[in-house]
Amino acid sequence: MNIVVNEELKAYIEPLTPDEHDALERSILTEGCRDALVLWGDVLVDGHNRYGICQKHGLPFQTVQNPRFQSMEDVHLWMIDQHLGRRSVSDFQRGVLALRKREIMAERKARAATSTETAEATPAADVPEAAATLPAPDPLSSREAIAKAARLSSSQVVMIEKIQKQAAPELVAAVKSGTISINAAAAVATLPAEEQVAAAVAGKDELKQAAKRVRELNKRKPREEAPAEGSPADTPTDSVPASDELHTLRIRVVELTAENTELRRQVAQLQAALPADNTPF
Repeated sequence: MNIVVNEELKAYIEPLTPDEHDALERSILTEGCRDALVLWGDVLVDGHNRYGICQKHGLPFQTVQNPRFQSMEDVHLWMIDQHLGRRSVSDFQRGVLALRKREIMAERKARAATSTETAEATPAADVPEAAATLPAPDPLSSREAIAKAARLSSSQVVMIEKIQKQAAPELVAAVKSGTISINAAAAVATLPAEEQVAAAVAGKDELKQAAKRVRELNKRKPREEAPAEGSPADTPTDSVPASDELHTLRIRVVELTAENTELRRQVAQLQAALPADNTPF
């Protein structure tokens, strides 16, 4: 059997972590490949990891065709629905998938409207009978519908949208790996890109601190921006740093934290290199 691996489809869903892949490999070596690979013609749609493991060890596997796929869009929607129902998919990834499904459905709706206009102007005899297709996916026309599909809260969907639009790649990688929570990542995503990158490079603790600074700053903003009561003299103007000064200070804090983390790493390496019988003076 000639199975075609489409790299775009293989990368469409977040790949397994090394630990997850190792666990799957151990399971297949022990119990065999129990679930059939899903094909669309010769194209592999579901089971890329299982297929790779079976190929590596020369193990047998079963395949099944899904004849209802009519387009790559149908394949994408099917893949999304399959992964939305899997427990192993993280909250962040489920949110990303549900938002991706919304985009596909919106594009379909726009095309359907255009097709309807065209059909109304075309004689009925010239319109071919529609082929059997996949059942229409549930529409995701509201944030509540997206949240329900992803098994998240509406506020989590809002935060994931913010991360997708504003987060630097390093910050996205951190939230995907679980280094930082969705809530904290959404806060850090409001910082300038260079601050996001510096915090992500510095690690988990600095990401938490960056999120904390953003939240504290947001809490202070309403008080700082509120009009002062009484005369201008009642409110000292030099008590609150200017926005550009705050920006500069935040960047400096992140830089110093990153330098401190690197120095600690170097000290740890030097200590590890000392002879085992070395004693302090």
